[in-house]
Amino acid sequence: MNQKHVLDKAYNPKQVEEKWSQFWIDEGLFTAEASSKKKKFSMVLPPPNVTGSLHMGHALCFTLPDVLVRWKRMQGYNVLWLPGTDHASIAVHNVIEKRIAQKGLSRERIGREEFLKMAWEWKEKYGGVIINQLKKLGFSLDWTRERFTMDDGFSYAVNRVFVDLYREGLIYRDYYMVNRCPHCGTVLSDIEIEHKEMKSQLYYIKYPLVDSQNHVVVATTRPETMLGDTAVAVHPDDERYTRIHGQKLILPVTGRKIPVITDERVEREFGTGVVKVTPSHDPVDFELGKKHNLEQVTVIDGSGKMTEEAGEEFRGLDRFEGRQKIVRELKKQGFLEKVEDYQHAVGHCYRCKTAIEPHLSWQWFVKTKPLAQEAIRVVEEGKIKFVPSNWAKIYFDWMYNIYDWCISRQLWWGHRIPAWYCQDCGKMMVALKAPQKCDQCESSHLVQDEDVLDTWFSSALWPFATLGWPGKTEDLETFYPTDLMSTGFDIIFFWVARMIMMGLKFMGEIPFKEVYINGLVRDFKKRKMSKSEGNIIDPLEMVKKYGTDALRFTLVALAAPGMDISLSEERMVGYRAFVNKVWNASRFVLMNLEEGELKVEEEELTLADRWIQSRLNHIIKETNQALQQYRMYEAAEKIYHFVWHEFCDWYVEMVKPSLKQRSWTSLSVLVESLDQILRLLHPFMPFVTEEIWQHLPYSGKSLAVASFPQSRKGKEDPRVEREMKLLQDVITEVRTIRAENRIHPHKRVPLWIKVKEKGHEESLLHHQVYIIALANIRELKIKEDFPQEKKLLRGVTPAYELAVPVEEGMIDFEKEKQRLRKELAKVQEEMDKIKVRLQDDSFLQKAPKNVIEETQKRMDSLKDQKEKLRKNLDQLLSSHERREGR
Repeated sequence: MNQKHVLDKAYNPKQVEEKWSQFWIDEGLFTAEASSKKKKFSMVLPPPNVTGSLHMGHALCFTLPDVLVRWKRMQGYNVLWLPGTDHASIAVHNVIEKRIAQKGLSRERIGREEFLKMAWEWKEKYGGVIINQLKKLGFSLDWTRERFTMDDGFSYAVNRVFVDLYREGLIYRDYYMVNRCPHCGTVLSDIEIEHKEMKSQLYYIKYPLVDSQNHVVVATTRPETMLGDTAVAVHPDDERYTRIHGQKLILPVTGRKIPVITDERVEREFGTGVVKVTPSHDPVDFELGKKHNLEQVTVIDGSGKMTEEAGEEFRGLDRFEGRQKIVRELKKQGFLEKVEDYQHAVGHCYRCKTAIEPHLSWQWFVKTKPLAQEAIRVVEEGKIKFVPSNWAKIYFDWMYNIYDWCISRQLWWGHRIPAWYCQDCGKMMVALKAPQKCDQCESSHLVQDEDVLDTWFSSALWPFATLGWPGKTEDLETFYPTDLMSTGFDIIFFWVARMIMMGLKFMGEIPFKEVYINGLVRDFKKRKMSKSEGNIIDPLEMVKKYGTDALRFTLVALAAPGMDISLSEERMVGYRAFVNKVWNASRFVLMNLEEGELKVEEEELTLADRWIQSRLNHIIKETNQALQQYRMYEAAEKIYHFVWHEFCDWYVEMVKPSLKQRSWTSLSVLVESLDQILRLLHPFMPFVTEEIWQHLPYSGKSLAVASFPQSRKGKEDPRVEREMKLLQDVITEVRTIRAENRIHPHKRVPLWIKVKEKGHEESLLHHQVYIIALANIRELKIKEDFPQEKKLLRGVTPAYELAVPVEEGMIDFEKEKQRLRKELAKVQEEMDKIKVRLQDDSFLQKAPKNVIEETQKRMDSLKDQKEKLRKNLDQLLSSHERREGR
């Protein structure tokens, strides 16, 4: 046996993974060729944040497409899977601002230039963490084409898109009501807001009528904003308040006079039916203010602090401190009528979870409706398909009700908006390059806009800007449009829809043909993973404990398209056992390998050889079909069961007699089967399969670029599979008889078989070598009938009746009788306890439905177990009685 073919006794994931991950990169096996004549398959990686470290969501989101990419590459496609990272404006700001805060500084104190210098230094030092993690985990990305959303070429593309859209009137600047995060210090778009149900209070405040002893009561959850009220509104058809239409009220605490207006948008059922109107601090009030020409009084600024317009005693207070103080003042002056508990949805920043503040300011917007129309059409016509298809409905629901997109952010790290303002005449200029002078007054006193673009704006260009747009590059011509976008459902609006809009606008083509949506990774109780729950499973820790292949296979096997997965460490333990099973089976094959050319002689094929060839051909066809339909979980499950339960448990055992007889044909079938299995498994478990494959007697640089198996006509043999099934049923039943009666594994026993249908006995005798070897049988006899007086351990299969004659010393009757009775008592005791629960009305009424169902299932299982134990005991006693009476 050649040392080249020897595997270590135990599989060491760490050594193997370090070796092959670097080898694949060094050999350029993942590098696509723009000039290749081969059919292409292209994808872009959803760019992780440059601040990121690999979490389980990444592991799932990147493993699923890696399975597909590796499969396509092995099918002979010219594959491009393009990697990169996103500059993540808000995330980087949080990192840098925490650093400078530790030195007692703020970004305002150090200035923009110094802040950006620190951000770039941090990016160069730490920004590659997640990229290195992706490389180590073997994701088959083309690292020669790695991009960053703020590299020079990409930044030029971003500015080009902005300028083009502005010149077409699809980008505009307006003084408008936006969502602002006081903590992050920037505006957020509507879909970056998370709404949470919050316990709050509803404050009922008296607003006196001018020149009257009467008042109206206004209900509000935000009394601090009343300092900015410029009207009170009622519904025009609300008869309770027709007497005050057009009258004036006195704004409590301030003494300012404000009008009563009428508007159909007032909800008569809310509070008292009288609502305060604060145009500077509520989106609906902002629209009412424009309609009724109301003044805008800003009493809370962008950092969540009370302003000068709120009054001297409130200026500088945090907005929630301002609430407490205004409530005390209202109570003191007799304006607070009552306070009620109230629950309502409050918007929070998706990044830092701070309650957002509606805020009036100058911002930049994209007119999305004109862009959305074409993006809707391509999905309706099936040019872009969602997998699963139900996610298209979610896409349409948002696209049909789309709002203009606020794209400016009050941050420094990011793509600075290419707009300049003349300090002398006020003219605004938008251009690709910084203008030297004002094109209206020719002044050189120009200042660039302070804001940067929303990160999602640049990310929307990812499928084409990464390929060299606006240049006409070979990559763009070869790989655009891409074939598949694999991503999470939570960014269909943030990213998928916007990529479609921008791709159609600037390329005139869809950016991808299909969108595969994966679910979230939850814990085994189906809870979202979070630090507060203490249920986070770190993928890097799992890799250290179980190896990358076990992690990958676990995620793929659990990931039905669009469905959340329930992950537990126990699952990875199970699939690590599978990795070891593959390793040990391969080790057995290689230990039997001899020098010489492997060759299969058809006439020398045994039943087991023909069977494994047929089953392998079947699983190859099913695997390719499942992957073609993006059912990676189904492909993984089928391969798993085939490898473990058919190849390892059956064929490896059945081939041993042929190997002892030095059958070159059976050895060749064994090695070829292993080769095909490793190819099938490689997209799912790349490391262990590469390591084993390199020990096989085949030529080729790497399994990563070896051909993927294809099913062949004529290789499936239903007759052989039926014949093998008859033998497997017999072996399984004999093993069950032995196990249930505690017959020692090394004890060879006789077996009698009675054939139910004529014609089955010939095959049985012809292939009895398998039954003798795998069921540890001393001799096998075909019987017309079984003698009644003989003590027998009986079994049955669909084709045969079986009997193992009981011999002296085979079974310890007393010991076995005691064991069975003890097991029966234990099962009965548990059944009695469950019966009490299922008859308890309190349990049936209060317990969750799934708990009741699981309890009933357990009861059914115990009933089956009891019946089997009783049958075995009766059979044992019957045999013993015959023995004693003989």
